[in-house]
Formats: sequence, structure tokens, C-alpha cells
Amino acid sequence: MESFEFLKNLAIIIVTAKVFGLIANKLKAPQVVGEIIAGLLIGPCVLGWVEQTEFLSRMAEIGVVLIMFGAGLETNMKDLLKTGPKALLVATVGVVVPLIGGALTYMLIFGFSEFGSEEFMRAVFIGTIMTATSVGITVQTLKELGHLKGHIGTLILSSAIIDDILGIIVLTFVIGFKDPNSAPADVVIRTGLFILFSFGVGIVTYYLFKFIDKRYPHKRRIPILGLALCMIMAYSAEKFFGIADITGAYVAGLILCNLRDSEYIAEKMDISSYMMFGPVFFASIGLKTQFDGFTPELLLFSAAFVLTALLTKVIGCGLTARALGYSGKDSLKVGVGMMTRGEVALIVSQKGLSVGMMDPVYFTSVILLIIVSSVTTPIVLKLLYRGEPKADEDHEEQPVPAEQ
Repeated sequence: MESFEFLKNLAIIIVTAKVFGLIANKLKAPQVVGEIIAGLLIGPCVLGWVEQTEFLSRMAEIGVVLIMFGAGLETNMKDLLKTGPKALLVATVGVVVPLIGGALTYMLIFGFSEFGSEEFMRAVFIGTIMTATSVGITVQTLKELGHLKGHIGTLILSSAIIDDILGIIVLTFVIGFKDPNSAPADVVIRTGLFILFSFGVGIVTYYLFKFIDKRYPHKRRIPILGLALCMIMAYSAEKFFGIADITGAYVAGLILCNLRDSEYIAEKMDISSYMMFGPVFFASIGLKTQFDGFTPELLLFSAAFVLTALLTKVIGCGLTARALGYSGKDSLKVGVGMMTRGEVALIVSQKGLSVGMMDPVYFTSVILLIIVSSVTTPIVLKLLYRGEPKADEDHEEQPVPAEQ
């Protein structure tokens, strides 16, 4: 009967993750926070009902691949092109500043290491975790405030999407540099080859899917083929280019995001992700989190980690917006709107754990960051937008340039 333990484990994970996800939602926090807490409670740290197994690890891996595929599908390329250079500049600085700030924070607490050493790469990886903004949390916050369709809201949203893409690229490079036998040129070449591969496959696949979509609109064969493309791209990224599988899954989503039935594909993918694979992934974060080695030094690091992650986004994105001519208040809105962290930070952390670049004890710091940023951002944005007419009602909010 022991061979069927995985069925019991799945039942416990699905039920507890859903219950705690609903509780988190009621408390105005992201559901993923509740699912992570569920994993902590049922895992070895507290109740010990479920232990991490190879089967659950594989299920979690599928979960993260599906999440990134869905993120790619929901990317609006038209919005990205509309805000163009401004969003790209805000996102780029918003990645570089947290990356450097996170690495320096780690080294200030645990000591500076030789450039290129394993400990140095660990510090860089901590900075990598800080790079990605949570698009979902940002969108929901702006939507509730009635400013999602305004110019500032569009800039924040587009920058957050580009931010995630840049974060995945940074993750790809950092993991590539982990291999001591991997020279910088090798990483650049492999990444370049993967981009060319994705571009070639993307053009052929897009027109093939467009033909199928036109001939068989809204048929289940389309999301089934889309899922197959996701898995093939994820496999190819890891197998042939040494790049994270989640990068391949995200690219697969980008290839199909402009299809007429892209929302239909995303809807069907969301069913599997929402019901089983997603909860398993987020609960597995809790299952893997360890408090055994949590020391006063790590407590100090967690506080510094959260503070650095929040401030570097506000500083990097806010000052860039200010340099682009926005008023001080609007620049602060951009910086605050970009400081939320969510699924991508967890995905990056999970990848770091799987390749040996991060210890499980640091998951606590990441979870704290998600909770604090998810609670702080709506409050601060609400204060910044107080007294202003809702842009979503007139669709005519314009940027307010700084006084010359």
C-alpha cells in the first residue's frame, strides 16, 4: 500500500492549499502565500503529514513550467510595443539596481568572495531573485484603484512584463555561469543560439498554429498542441542549450500569445495548473523550507533582503521615470508599483535550489518578501492616488512632466 502514498499526499496538498489560498485571498494577500503556508504546515517543519518526494518534485516542475507557459500566453505584445523605449528603460534599470543591491547585501552580511567563486555566484543569485516584479499583483492593485488603463498604469504594467522577461534572461546567464567549466563566451553563445532557435521555431510554429486555429477555431486540439509545444521548448532549452526549462516554456507562450485563440489556450492550461500542478508547486516551496539552520545572522539577512528588494525597485524604477520627465509623485507611483514580488521570485528561487545555488533556509526570506511587498504596495499606491479621478473611467489620464 505504501506505493499509493502519493495519492494521499496529493489529496492533503490540494485541500490544504485551496483552504489557505482562500484565507489569504480574504485577507487581501495573494493566494500563493496561502498555498506556501499550507506547505509549511503540512510539511516536516510543523505537522509532518507530507514529505517531499521525487514524485512531488516532478509534479512541481510541471507546475512551474505550466505557470511560465501561461505567463507567456498572457503577455500582450501590443502593449509592450506601445510603451516601447520608456518601459524598456524603466524595466532595465529596475533589474540592474536590485541585482547589484541584492548581491551586495548578501556579501555585506556573509562576507565578500573572489569574483567568479561559488560564494560570489550565490550572492549574484540572491540579487537575481530580487529582479522580477509580480505582474499579477500589480495588475490587480491598479485595477482595484481604477488606474490600470491610465498612462502610469500602462507604463507600470508594460515595465513589469519586460521586467519578468529580463529576469528570466538574467537567470539563464547566472545558471550558465555556475558551471566552473563554462566560460562567459560559452554562455553568451548558447543563449544566442537558443534565441535563434526560438525565433526559427517560433515563426514556423506560429503560422502552423494560425492555420490550425483558422481551420478548427476553439477546438481542444489547439491547447493540446500548445501544451506539447510548451514541453518540447522546455526540454530543448535544458537538453540542447543548457538553459532553464522555464525559459523555454515562457518562450512557447510568447510564440502563441498573438493567436486568436491564445486566451482559450491559456484558459485550458489554467485548469490543470489551478487544480493540481500549481498548488503542488507552491506547496512544495513550503515543504522544502527549513528552519533548522535559521540563525540570528539569517534573521538579519531576511530583514535586509526584504528592505533591499523593496527599496532598490523604488529607487531604480522611480529615478528612471523621473529622468524620463515624469513628476516626482508619478515617478514614485512607478517605483512603488514595480516593487511587488510573487510567482516569478518563487520560480527563480526554486530553480536556484534545484541547481545548488541556494539553500532551502533562504525560502523564508523570499516568502517574507512576497508577503511584505504584497501588503505594502496596495497601501502605498492608494495613498499616492488619493484624491485623483479614476483613469479607467475616462481613459484620458496623461503623464505629468516634471517642471522644467
